[in-house]
Amino acid sequence: MLLYPSVDKLLEKVNSRYSLIMLASKRAHELDAGAKPLLSNYKSQKTVGKAFEEIAAGVVKIESKD
Repeated sequence: MLLYPSVDKLLEKVNSRYSLIMLASKRAHELDAGAKPLLSNYKSQKTVGKAFEEIAAGVVKIESKD
């Protein structure tokens, strides 16, 4: 169960639940592969939680193709 950050806060940054899950999944895979963390500290120990925290902070975003 996701308690922090809240789903409502995350959906303010990403326009759909599907896009949110895809973005978090991709970022979590990057972190697992050794990507540099974008925040100085995290509340979560798991990479998916860290990905959600980065999305909530606005440092990870979906790129538009326009």
